[in-house]
Amino acid sequence: MSQTITIDPVTRLEGHGKITIQLNDQGEVENAHFHVTQVRGFERFSEGRPFYEMPSLMARICGICPISHLLASAKACEAIMSVRIPYTAAQLRRMLNLAQMVQSHALSFFYLSSPDLLLGMESDPKTRNIFGVVGANPELGRAGVGLRRFGQHIIELLANKRIHPGWVVPGGVTEPLALAKRDEILAMLPEAYANLNLALAAYKQIASSFKPEIEVFANFPSNYLGMINEDEQIELTDGELRLLDPKGNILEDGITATRYTEVIGEAVEPYSYTKFAYYKPLGYPEGSYRVGPLARLNIVKSMGTPLADKELVEFKQLADGMVESSFYYHHARLVEMLYGLEKIEELLSDPLILDKHVRATAGVNRLEGAGVAEAPRGTLMHNYKVDENGKIVWANLVIATGQNNNAMNMGVLQAARNYVKDGKFTEGVLNRIEAVIRTFDPCLSCSTHAFGKMPLVLKLVSADGEVVDQVIR
Repeated sequence: MSQTITIDPVTRLEGHGKITIQLNDQGEVENAHFHVTQVRGFERFSEGRPFYEMPSLMARICGICPISHLLASAKACEAIMSVRIPYTAAQLRRMLNLAQMVQSHALSFFYLSSPDLLLGMESDPKTRNIFGVVGANPELGRAGVGLRRFGQHIIELLANKRIHPGWVVPGGVTEPLALAKRDEILAMLPEAYANLNLALAAYKQIASSFKPEIEVFANFPSNYLGMINEDEQIELTDGELRLLDPKGNILEDGITATRYTEVIGEAVEPYSYTKFAYYKPLGYPEGSYRVGPLARLNIVKSMGTPLADKELVEFKQLADGMVESSFYYHHARLVEMLYGLEKIEELLSDPLILDKHVRATAGVNRLEGAGVAEAPRGTLMHNYKVDENGKIVWANLVIATGQNNNAMNMGVLQAARNYVKDGKFTEGVLNRIEAVIRTFDPCLSCSTHAFGKMPLVLKLVSADGEVVDQVIR
């Protein structure tokens, strides 16, 4: 008798989604899906608005990664304006994006995933949270809070608000960096380095105990997409995209925002409101790929900063070839955070960082523009079309979660087949299947803009609709 297991919603994610697992008559897993269950509407909401309003409107999509939307949106608007922003404005934006990456990765690693890593997948769900982490390891808990505070405070110093700032505008930023703020950020760096070194040491100490999870947490060959600079180093704000195949060969290089629309397509599935991005020449689903920290570290030749470069060498030694297990997204986030600290320090030492010229102005010079940036969770693209008066007539957003969507579904299926046996599951099995999704750190608000709160109920339902078992949180 076939059965369906439903996890609704998946917990410790940014946003809400659910997982369904279909069992055959023998109780074996036949299929599994990760569903994003709310409709996304920001593209339609934007129609009729003046294009120069778009960055501040798009920042409202998410409270965790508003900076990514600010940057991708502003770059799309600058393509419409046909302007190049001032050098200092570009450097300040880069610093803002790095600060967001640090705080968002800290949220993902410490708040959402470290309860599994430190307390164990089988630990009591009542204590499997950031408060449980602080209780079990106060020093590590404080490090996580401190790193998130570090990133958020830099955003506040630069942009005057921690969430949804209006500082990034088409043409640059609204005001330059003050000397006192630069010195304040520099003074924060030693503590941030100490906290990150503590987190790296703690992760490396416990990672080997998760070998079973490493083997089945979305561990398979795939394509990878990420942004690099001209030296083939990691770049999060102003670079071009490279797409690699599972063996590390280049499928497509030099993908700019304009070319992005030519080479990347979006498919839909009946079980999710989030789209599935793919590389057009390979079609769907063969052209699916992964983005985010794991993809970026697989793609780059170096990080471009000394401490992060040492960590990158160690990261690449995790596998003979591409690092495929999505469990290693956790490791990659820590390496990127270290890079972020070093790069912020480097940017602050630039003698032009206090320059007052930080904004260019222009009107509508093109009727379409696209902008690409690397969000903490992966590549983000905004594409707009306007009329001659500069009002939005069409908009499309390609979100990192949609680009990882197929890999997340394949990962859920892989884990479910490994852990669900004879139609039976435990709370620990439930948590492991959820944890596959948490490795990707999907932003479901970015892909659906959901709101509200739902309880977690997992039901085992027979073919005739009878509930034969249930777990409630």
